[in-house]
Amino acid sequence: MKKIQAPFFCVNPKGYLFGSELLELAKAADELSKRYQLTVFFTVPFTEAYPIIRNTENLIVTAQHMDGISRGKGMGRIFPESLISAGFKATFLNHAEHPMTYHELEQAVRRAKESELYTIVCANSVTEGKAVALLEPSIIVCEPTDLIGTGKTSDSSYMKECNLAIKEISRKTKVLQAAGISTAADVKKALDSGADGTGGTSGIVCSDSPKEALTELIQYVAKYKES
Repeated sequence: MKKIQAPFFCVNPKGYLFGSELLELAKAADELSKRYQLTVFFTVPFTEAYPIIRNTENLIVTAQHMDGISRGKGMGRIFPESLISAGFKATFLNHAEHPMTYHELEQAVRRAKESELYTIVCANSVTEGKAVALLEPSIIVCEPTDLIGTGKTSDSSYMKECNLAIKEISRKTKVLQAAGISTAADVKKALDSGADGTGGTSGIVCSDSPKEALTELIQYVAKYKES
């Protein structure tokens, strides 16, 4: 697995976009990743994976969930082997809209590592972030659940506290601050806190022009990288 280069960006359309709209946004993100030489994670629903993986080259296409159970059992579950076979390179875990027990999370992170999938694990608090850091995932998303979809970012002191707490436990884990990111100023605030990356959902996909919103945010990450 290649080392994740900071600062990176994560586009998480969740279930807002499908079909041609989602594919066009993925193509735009792919072109921006290439143009600015940035690591860009792009999450997609499982049913939308094939056309996006086939039509992009630079994105780290990311599953929105994975189960940590053994291959061959668990009707309807998502296995790391199936993600690898489909072309995924990473998976989200423990999002507030798809929570996992700590035991489930430990199994999923371990299975993902065995399959060489990057893991992006969500944590709702500093305390939860510290517990997740013990598992040494690729990335931890420090996002209070009550800020999801509100357009409000975490305050700077919270971001800095999370960043430091996680790094003290797992130096190899990157930290993503993404709550309420919708403007270049939000990106600057997140990266100034010491986070390794940032990203967005509603600030992009719910805007009047998702492509323009995405371009503005990624261009600022690129500008920040060069500063």
